[in-house]
Amino acid sequence: MSTSNMPQGFHPTPFKPPFWLTNAHLQTILPKFFEPALPDYRRELFHDSLEESDIAYDFYDADGTQKGEDGREQTPLVVLFHGMEGSSHSHYARTLAHAVHAKGWHFVVVHFRSCGGVPAKGKVFYEAGNTDEQQHALARLATDYATIYGIGVSLGGNALAKYMGEYGEAALCHAAVVASAPVDLSSASFAMERFLGRRIYTPYLLNPIIKKAIQNNLTPEEVKAIQRVNRISDFDDIFTAPRHGYRSKNDYYRRASALPHLINIAKPTLIITAKDDPFLGITAGQADVSDTVTLLDTAHGGHIGFLGYKNRKFDLSWLPDTALAFFESVERE
Repeated sequence: MSTSNMPQGFHPTPFKPPFWLTNAHLQTILPKFFEPALPDYRRELFHDSLEESDIAYDFYDADGTQKGEDGREQTPLVVLFHGMEGSSHSHYARTLAHAVHAKGWHFVVVHFRSCGGVPAKGKVFYEAGNTDEQQHALARLATDYATIYGIGVSLGGNALAKYMGEYGEAALCHAAVVASAPVDLSSASFAMERFLGRRIYTPYLLNPIIKKAIQNNLTPEEVKAIQRVNRISDFDDIFTAPRHGYRSKNDYYRRASALPHLINIAKPTLIITAKDDPFLGITAGQADVSDTVTLLDTAHGGHIGFLGYKNRKFDLSWLPDTALAFFESVERE
């Protein structure tokens, strides 16, 4: 494990799975089979920034409340922005929810449009670089919570990292943790077209989003084109890019990638990357980030995996423990 720009008071435990659990694909695939029970979420629906679609906010409230003079909750809120076709039911969301709740903090999953079982009503779905939508969600939450910490994983991690860079000091997250994020979308698309990416991961991610897209008032020609797609990059070229104002998939990947914005991040941000992540291409180096960004690279972990083995049981606690330790170090400063 390597780190840079380590903040004072943050001492992460190295991620060291047993040798028989170091395979990147095992790390990527196995966690969903060892996910904890579904938390007792409280769901609220709010309009998106365009006033077109309802967005599901799934809260896991702390046991107690602590209101300030301004009427806002003083106990911190941790906001999760999930990955492609993820939700509050994803293994990482469940694990984070339980860890945050055990700490006595509030937790919420802010779903992207069309996710969490709530269909999109407008033309727009979700994409990796829409920071306006994140600002809209965080501004809504900031009316009720005084301290907000953000966590973004995979596609949601790219969006959160880009948000933190674009908004700088005005970012509404006091600190952020980004995990397994494809901060360079073009090279990540190439990584997903490797043999196992095409055979295993692409169908798992692509099939549900194609199904949702086809139900979104497409022309017969668009339906035929999408039904022929077998790569995420093709779907992005046919659907994601034109639907969200990009000229092509290449324009989308260039403009939506977080990498060029990391140098402008002004608030404490931790970027966690497994070097064996099969979904990623180019990742951030020290020269790519501001001095408020900590890069935490692990040799193993796969894509949103970080699956360990403790006391003869599989264990997913490393990622939430590391994220919460980072937020705690920010609170102390």
